[in-house]
Amino acid sequence: MFKIGVGDGSRSRREGKWNLGMSFLGEKQVKESMFLRVSHGRMKLWTLRAITTLLLWTCIIQLVAIGEVWGPRLLKSWPSCSNSPNKYTEDTNLTSIQPKRHLHLPPKRVYSNNGYLIVSCNGGLNQMRAAICDMVAIARYLNVTLIVPELDKTSFWADSSDFQDIFDVDHFISSLRDEVRILKELPVRLKRRVELGMFYELPPVSWSNISYYHRQIQKLRCKVNFSALRFTPQIEELGRKMVNMLRRKGPFLVLHLRYEMDMLSFSGCTQGCNEEEVNELTTMRYANPWWKEKDIDPHLKRKDGLCPLTPEETALVLTAFGIDPNIQIYIAAGDIYGGKRRLRGLAKAFPNLVKKETLLEPSDLSFFKNHSSQMAALDYLVSLESDVFIPTYDGNMAKVVEGHRRYLGFKKTISLDRRVLVGLIDQHNSGSLSWEEFSYSVRDSHENRMGSPRNRVMIPERPKEEDYFYSNPQECLAASSISDMSP
Repeated sequence: MFKIGVGDGSRSRREGKWNLGMSFLGEKQVKESMFLRVSHGRMKLWTLRAITTLLLWTCIIQLVAIGEVWGPRLLKSWPSCSNSPNKYTEDTNLTSIQPKRHLHLPPKRVYSNNGYLIVSCNGGLNQMRAAICDMVAIARYLNVTLIVPELDKTSFWADSSDFQDIFDVDHFISSLRDEVRILKELPVRLKRRVELGMFYELPPVSWSNISYYHRQIQKLRCKVNFSALRFTPQIEELGRKMVNMLRRKGPFLVLHLRYEMDMLSFSGCTQGCNEEEVNELTTMRYANPWWKEKDIDPHLKRKDGLCPLTPEETALVLTAFGIDPNIQIYIAAGDIYGGKRRLRGLAKAFPNLVKKETLLEPSDLSFFKNHSSQMAALDYLVSLESDVFIPTYDGNMAKVVEGHRRYLGFKKTISLDRRVLVGLIDQHNSGSLSWEEFSYSVRDSHENRMGSPRNRVMIPERPKEEDYFYSNPQECLAASSISDMSP
């Protein structure tokens, strides 16, 4: 602690004593008094310099102590070539974006290291997120050191982001130190061995039924997903800003409208597309070596409920649910295939459609441009905070967000039964089902698909058809909620 006022006052009182002492000197001592004046003047100057230096060092010590908590945020808020201006300091109570606190680090887990695990994740943000959780669990139970995972840079999105561009890497490492040792990069002495191919490589088991996983493994996957994988301060602050903007205007619904070019091409779903668009999507699918299924019957796939709802179908379903037409609807997605033409019907039924690009200034998003995973992280945060979350396709984001919303208190998430809905929509459009019948059937068929507690479905013979762990992590939910779960 330092008090500038006290120091100034003491100095003034000392100066007063020096002047008083000088006034008692006789005429015979003028020369001596002049010498004393000069000496005392120099002493005052050096005393002032010493006090100033002491105060500066005290300030530095105080700032270093405060910097333990606030330093990273303050430093990263300055504009630079490597980060974006962090201007969003509104204080808000968000369930998914926790304020950064000075955390007491858990004790390190001591174990005999059996080697190093290098992980390469592929896919979009949420597919990689789930893979990271799984790999931490694997590293923990193999007693190896995990190297911070590498992210996919060669997929459709061509995002060059590294782990630390999306997630708070230091928090990731420190929060898991009681489980597994994590390094930012492979030790130099081992890099040459990797370059020479002197390592073991194996793909993980893609599908295993629930009985394969011990409860502690499930809890560790939850710990990584809900605690260790925190987004960077820049992403969290911008997400907080968007949520504040939406909340100031009332409740809002997030619509994960997965009607994007990559999804339509991959799935072969072309409902509502013209001939030119169908050809474009087909060409793209055949050109992608990673997509194994090429010859697809779009009508059969849609009938089986394996296609994302179109914007036009989505407008019908939301209206049938009785959603207030004046509610804000935040579209969590990239570019909608067909653009404004395909959104026309949805916008007419629900005029308050917004996206991050319409909520924010271009300068706010300039840092995230051409980084689809960072943009998806913003959508993820807004989706967690919405009053209602509705995905039009059960892809990775839909599933991971649903599970995270369950973890945050079973927040309302409507999981659409597309197979049922497609049949109802076709009957209504053909005139064989009235609007009243259509609306009732839509609501009735989704009465138990609102994100309430329920047990995961277990199918030992067909694990791929079981409920996805990350959409319903029941081992990690409140005990009182689990006891009330419906089968």
